Amino acid sequence: MTATAKITYTSASGDLGEFHRRFDAALETVRSAAGVRHPFYIAGEPVDHGGDPLMDRSPIDTSLVLARFAAAGPADVDRAVAAARQAQRDWGRRPWGERLTILRRAATLIRERKYELAALMSLEVGKSRLESMGDAEEAADLLDYYCGQVEEAGGFVRQMARVTPVERNTDVLRPYGVFACISPFNFPLALSAGMSSAALAAGNAVVYKPAEDTPLTGLRLYEVYRDAGLPAGVFNLLVGHRETIGDRLWQHPGVDGVVFTGSKAVGMRIHAGLSRGWIKPCLLELGGKNATIVMPSADLDAAAEGVMRSAFGLQNQKCSATSRVYVHRAVAAPFTERLLARTRAMRIGDPSERDGYFGPVINQRAVERYERAVAQARTEGVVLYGGTRLTGGSFDRGYFVAPTVARLPLESTLFTEELFVPLLAVGEVESLDQALAESNRVEYGLTAGIFSADPAEVARFFDEIEAGVCYANKRTGATTGAWPGAQPFCGWKGSGSTGKGGCGPYYVAQFMREQSRTVIEQQSSVVGR
Repeated sequence: MTATAKITYTSASGDLGEFHRRFDAALETVRSAAGVRHPFYIAGEPVDHGGDPLMDRSPIDTSLVLARFAAAGPADVDRAVAAARQAQRDWGRRPWGERLTILRRAATLIRERKYELAALMSLEVGKSRLESMGDAEEAADLLDYYCGQVEEAGGFVRQMARVTPVERNTDVLRPYGVFACISPFNFPLALSAGMSSAALAAGNAVVYKPAEDTPLTGLRLYEVYRDAGLPAGVFNLLVGHRETIGDRLWQHPGVDGVVFTGSKAVGMRIHAGLSRGWIKPCLLELGGKNATIVMPSADLDAAAEGVMRSAFGLQNQKCSATSRVYVHRAVAAPFTERLLARTRAMRIGDPSERDGYFGPVINQRAVERYERAVAQARTEGVVLYGGTRLTGGSFDRGYFVAPTVARLPLESTLFTEELFVPLLAVGEVESLDQALAESNRVEYGLTAGIFSADPAEVARFFDEIEAGVCYANKRTGATTGAWPGAQPFCGWKGSGSTGKGGCGPYYVAQFMREQSRTVIEQQSSVVGR
C-alpha cells in the first residue's frame, strides 16, 4: 500500500491487493516465531523467575501457542511501581517537547511495524485483517493526537490575570506521578497505546498490565516505546494472572492513578476501592449495551448493513458493538429480512485469511456465556438465526460460535445485560418515544445509533439518548468506528467515570493536576545618603 493509505474500522484506502500480500508475509513471520518464552520488563530489564509460563494461545486454533510468558508475582508489582516512581521524577521534569518527540517516534515505529502488529492481533484475538490493521493504525494516530493536545496547549502552561501590579500568576497542569494501565483483550494495541501514551505525554510513568489473552501484543508495545527512546522505568510491562497481580497493582499505595478499560463490575470495584487517604484519578471505560433504533423512514438496506457490521464485527466483542435493535413495527419484517440475509452472507472461519470476516470468540468462558444467553433466548423468544457452537473441521480447533439474531420480548434481560458475545436482540416498538425509553433504561451509556430520514427524529435522538457516542444513518457501522480526533469515545452512566473520553480533545488533561503559581516581583528601592 502507499504511504498515505490507511485502514480504519469502517473504511480502507489504497491497493488492497498489496495490503493482502504484505499481510500474508507478516502472518508467516509471526507464525515462525511462535512458542518462544518471553520475560516481562521492569526498569528496562527482563525478568523471568522460571516456573510455569502463562500460555498465549490463538482462539482460532488453540494448538497454536503464540508465546509463553514468565508470569509476574506480587513482589514484581512492588518492584515495577518503585521503578516507575524513580523514573518519573526525571521524565516529568523533561521539557514537554522532548517527551513528545519520543512519543511521536513511537507512532512512527508502529506504522513501520503495522503489518506484523496487525497479523499478530489477528491470530491473538481472532480479528479480521481489516479490524487488525485498523487497531494498529488507530494506535499510531492516538499517539500523534495526544501529542498534539499537549503541543496545542503549550504544555498546559497558561499565564493568568494579575490581582496586584507586583504579582505574576501562572497556571500549570502537572503529572500525578505513576499510573497503573490495565487494558482489555479486544483492542490490545490501540487501547493500550492510547491510555498509556496520554499518561506518558502528560509526564507520568506507567506500570502496564495487558490482558491475559493478549500478552504478546503488550510486549510489542513495550518494544515500540523502548526503541523510540523512552527511558528505562518510565513504562514497565507486567504479564501475569489477574488474580495474582491485578488487584495488587491498582491497590498499590505507590500508584497515583488508574486508567482501565474492561467490564463494569471490575471497573466499579476499582473505583470504589482506589481512594483511601485521598481521591485518586480513576479513568474508566466500562463497556456498553448499545442500541440502534430503526424508524419507518429509514433506508432499510443501510440500516441492515450498519447493524450487521456493528453487531458481528469482532464477534460483538467491542464495547461499542450494537447488541440490541429497536425497530418500528411498521418496518420490522422487511428490516429483519434484510438483516438476516446479510448475516447469512458473512464469511465465517479463520479471520486471518484474506476473505475472513467473522471469527472466534476469545476463550472458553465466552463460549459458555454465549451458550447461556442462547438458551435464555430460546426460552423467552425466537432464535431467528444461529444459536449454535460451530463444529467440524477447523471449527473444532477454536472457539467458534454462530452469529445469532433473536427476536425477544422487550422485558428480556438480554436487552439490558452486557454479554460481549455475538447475540443480537431485536425488539419491536410502536414509536420513537418507546424506542428512546427502551434504549435509555439500561445502566450503560456508551454508543447508540438511529436510522431515520426525518431530521426532527434524528435531532430528538441526539437530544434525548443517554449515550456519549452517537451516530445517525451510519451504514458502515451503526454504533461502531470511532476514530481519534473525529469521534470522542466517552461513556455515560455505567460506561465511564469522567465524562470525557479517549479519542477526544479533553483526554490528556485528565492525567494531570492543576497548580497555581504566584510570584511577587521584587520592588526596586532607592536608599538616600
